[in-house]
Amino acid sequence: MMDSDANVATSSLLSSQEPPAVEIVNGDGSSSAVLLCDHASNRVPERLGTLGLNPVQLAAHIGWDPGAADVARRLSARLDAPLVLSGYSRLVIDCNRPLRSAESIVEESAGVPVPRNCGLSPAERESRINALFRPYHDAIDELLNGRSRRPSLLLSVHSFTPVLNGRPRPWRIGISYGHNRELAALMLGALARSGDFLVGENEPYPIDDDIDYTIPVHGEGRGLPSAMIEIRQDGIRNAEGAAVWAERLAKAYRLIEAEALRFFS
Repeated sequence: MMDSDANVATSSLLSSQEPPAVEIVNGDGSSSAVLLCDHASNRVPERLGTLGLNPVQLAAHIGWDPGAADVARRLSARLDAPLVLSGYSRLVIDCNRPLRSAESIVEESAGVPVPRNCGLSPAERESRINALFRPYHDAIDELLNGRSRRPSLLLSVHSFTPVLNGRPRPWRIGISYGHNRELAALMLGALARSGDFLVGENEPYPIDDDIDYTIPVHGEGRGLPSAMIEIRQDGIRNAEGAAVWAERLAKAYRLIEAEALRFFS
């Protein structure tokens, strides 16, 4: 291992001048909704350079979920809901992957090699876990623990590419779930009634315990109604599109909130 790599492995990954691993917006929000954004940023810690990638690659979907954070922030403001956002790229460590998963720290993503992720030592992996993964999930735990006396409905905000492997994805938005469909079913119904766009159920992917971490642990693990929101990226490329989708989601949530809260009765 090179000396520079050894330093990364044995010291704090983030310098004191860098943004924190997690951002909390409106932590005392009054809404029953709790919003999460696992892939909010494509930032890379300074000590890791660019992971061997160029700016175009880091700005693509392999580096984050473009537009998701913008929608989540706007939705937080509309609902007065707390929001927790990850602070660094999924390529450094993916906050929505179990640590046992091969997708936790990928050596290649969508055919793009990630040079700085290759051949990591156990200490280097642990450095990323301690600096980025654990703080994000500890913040979610702390927020939810502080709301233990009132209902919380967990919504994780993501985005997806319009085309995958040459196949167009027709859904403008998808709502996904794992073992518990109740909250997702209400959101699916409200969105289907609110516009002429195609809504996908468990599209573009369902929640899977072997692949996903946030909803299985913080939602299903706590017995909280939860769902994952996936918005197609061509609809949220700019502020105007993000505002439109935040308003659609806010309207849908208001329509189903009272019924969803019956899950706690």
